[in-house]
Amino acid sequence: MRLQVLENYKEMSVKAASIIASQVILKPDSNLGLATGSTPLGMYDKLVEMYEEDLVNFEKVVTFNLDEYVGLAADHPQSYNYYMFDNFFEMVNVPKDNINIPSGIEDDLKQVCKDYDQKINDYGGIDLQVLGIGKNGHIGFNEPDNKLRTNTHVVELNDETINDNSRFFDSIDDVPKKAISMGMSSIMKAQKILLLASGKQKAQAIKKAINGEITTEHPASLLQLHSDVTILVDKDAAKLISK
Repeated sequence: MRLQVLENYKEMSVKAASIIASQVILKPDSNLGLATGSTPLGMYDKLVEMYEEDLVNFEKVVTFNLDEYVGLAADHPQSYNYYMFDNFFEMVNVPKDNINIPSGIEDDLKQVCKDYDQKINDYGGIDLQVLGIGKNGHIGFNEPDNKLRTNTHVVELNDETINDNSRFFDSIDDVPKKAISMGMSSIMKAQKILLLASGKQKAQAIKKAINGEITTEHPASLLQLHSDVTILVDKDAAKLISK
């Protein structure tokens, strides 16, 4: 693991965008694994800015998103499909045919998951996977448990995750109880992983991910087993890390 502690959220976001841009410049047809949530927003803003300044070109990039809520249509304002287009895809030149986000409204979600993994494999795997981290250590929607699913799957969201995500909805009752998520094997197969965390509320999760024992009860700790992980945090998120 390579850890970089940045002064604040803005600096972390700029650094994350520079890593993504460098990947695309060096390999224009990169397969990028993308994340949602509040943490990557600054990164996407900076990438849009870099695109508008002709510093990076996404015309050959293929993207695969980590997850999607079950039961929300693509045009629902809180779906991750909507998030990605509203915050990134509408402003850059990733071809729409190259954008992959699992659908949470199909009748056969098991087949959706199977087809998603197959498509990632057909494209040769993910070159760089972006991750956030939940306060309970989840990555994607791989929740703490005594065992974890390896491939893309439907997951029951736990109460803490539902509560954390309720800030994006009118009420906690509106938060979906299930989601489709890449599994740990799908994530760990990426050539490179970039994990972002900001704020003191993520400090404990980051501490356990980096300094804690490797356990499925803290899914992010499994990243210790990956050969190429970069972790970008601001000072608040880094305050509990052992030197």
